[in-house]
Amino acid sequence: MIELKNVSISYPLPDGSPRPVLEHVNVHIDRGELVYLVGPTGSGKSSLLRAMYMETLPQTGSVEIAGFHSDTMKLSDIPYLRRNLGVVFQDFQLLPDRNVFDNVAFAQYVTGNRGKLVTNKVLHVLSRVGLSHKRQRFPHELSGGEQQRVVIARAIVNDPWVMLADEPTGNLDPSVADEIQKLLIGLHRAGMTVLMATHDYRMVRNFPARTLAVLNRRIVEVDPKSLIS
Repeated sequence: MIELKNVSISYPLPDGSPRPVLEHVNVHIDRGELVYLVGPTGSGKSSLLRAMYMETLPQTGSVEIAGFHSDTMKLSDIPYLRRNLGVVFQDFQLLPDRNVFDNVAFAQYVTGNRGKLVTNKVLHVLSRVGLSHKRQRFPHELSGGEQQRVVIARAIVNDPWVMLADEPTGNLDPSVADEIQKLLIGLHRAGMTVLMATHDYRMVRNFPARTLAVLNRRIVEVDPKSLIS
């Protein structure tokens, strides 16, 4: 489902020289796996996820995800790739002038769906995340945990094969973070491939799964129970 081969990513410094973020990274994730990506802030976790949804292309190597390849990807292919991915961000990125229903429906509208199909799919995913009763509320009327549930609903409304979650519990209290994590685990158990970047080692220890760590610009596999906050 996800394959990175010899991927290197760098960003230009003000003087024009490159700043390496990841070097010669190799990762293989099977369909239906739940995998954590851990490391401190600034270690390259978000850069790796951006490479997966093709916002950033690697300087060397290739990325394959959900049947799409970075070395043959055209700009016109990127919207089709992202329809097969669900992406969850730490900062929610909800539309403040639209209610919960319309925030989730927006992901359907951009794929060309309209009418009763959209209504049925949105109501279904809101039920899955426990927010059917708040579909008319606006983001500012929701708690942080509820806003993140809306983001997850929006990410899964198109029935993606893969969920990429970038610090989805980073701004939440531990008890709320655990509820969001249980929701993501439920999606994994239903068959979705989930890759979650996080620096919340407490949660990784409490809900252990295969864990990859960014270490010195490389990716290594670690025992989740060995992580120390």
